[in-house]
Amino acid sequence: MRAVVYKGPFEVAIEQVEDPRIQHPNDVLVRVTSTAICGSDLHMYEGRTAAEPGIVFGHENLGVVEETGEGVTTLSKGDRVVMPFNVACGFCKNCSAGFTGFCLTVNPGFAGGAYGYVAMGPYTGGQAEYVRVPYADFNCLKLPEGTEKETDFVLLADIFPTGYHGNELADVRPGDTVAVYGAGPVGLMAAYSAMLRGASKVFVVDRVAERLQKAEEIGAVPIDFTQGNPAEQIKEQTRGEGTDKGIDAVGYQAQAQGEDREEPAIVLNSLVETVRPTGALGIPGLYVPSDPGGPDEQAKKGMLMVSVGRLFEKGLRLGTGQCNVKRYNRHLRDMIIEDRAKPSFVVSHELPLDEASSAYEKFDKRVEGYTKVVLHPQAA
Repeated sequence: MRAVVYKGPFEVAIEQVEDPRIQHPNDVLVRVTSTAICGSDLHMYEGRTAAEPGIVFGHENLGVVEETGEGVTTLSKGDRVVMPFNVACGFCKNCSAGFTGFCLTVNPGFAGGAYGYVAMGPYTGGQAEYVRVPYADFNCLKLPEGTEKETDFVLLADIFPTGYHGNELADVRPGDTVAVYGAGPVGLMAAYSAMLRGASKVFVVDRVAERLQKAEEIGAVPIDFTQGNPAEQIKEQTRGEGTDKGIDAVGYQAQAQGEDREEPAIVLNSLVETVRPTGALGIPGLYVPSDPGGPDEQAKKGMLMVSVGRLFEKGLRLGTGQCNVKRYNRHLRDMIIEDRAKPSFVVSHELPLDEASSAYEKFDKRVEGYTKVVLHPQAA
């Protein structure tokens, strides 16, 4: 089958790879009709992880069941399904508690598994014509038949639940004011989710004009950090108090204000200053224990200079970690079905799989309005 294969820093290619097969009675094979490029994929694409050439990318996958293992009980050939990026067993201590992003079964020696991602287990990615789904009864979420809302539903694999998860980590409640740092796909989903949860005012911080425009279009207040300290800009609009809650949707490749260099802890420290005393921070943005391209020796080890003193002084709470997609995807799916949510506003490009190499390059450079790319390996 054809698949997006990582060749080395800043290079992917469409290559023929081995077709997946049923390896366990609980597996299904899915014919992939939509698969999205994620900002997390760019960390590997840029050589900022330990990913080795040859990995097949793709953890945001939707398609149609083609074959089922003999132990599968709730799925049949022809079912339309979307899979969480988390590969999870459904029965370990963490899965049983709802922490499916930290499954203890699927990736021995590590808490958590995912498709097509470094250190997240032996699960081939879905930027390909087919993908194998283990523990399929648990990991597949059924969708309505047909092709309606395809681009909304594929976002259930990762960024819509992840944006919602940022709000859950920050304990966003009706009436809260919220600051979201980062207007990429996850940041926009976090802002959108804050509004769905009843936030009274949402600020979105970024420097890319197209992304800030998207934020404004959904009703958020855009804050361009190249125009001045974002925490101060937000305080000016909140009677000097700051927001009730804050969300980091950027992660460790954050850019220093006014300079063309990285400052990995700047978003965390900015949020500490942005959020009022006794508020809360949600941190779904990715941080890693090893960054080969870090700007200094400490950053390369995942050790950042965070203002813990101010965090403590202000009595701020914080929550971190990747999204437990299963906790949210069913009710977010139902909101899409009932036209209560339409996350596809974030999608800028839908392309055939063969254009993946160009799409990665443009998405990485934030050019030509690239905010979120959905690839279509096969017809729906």
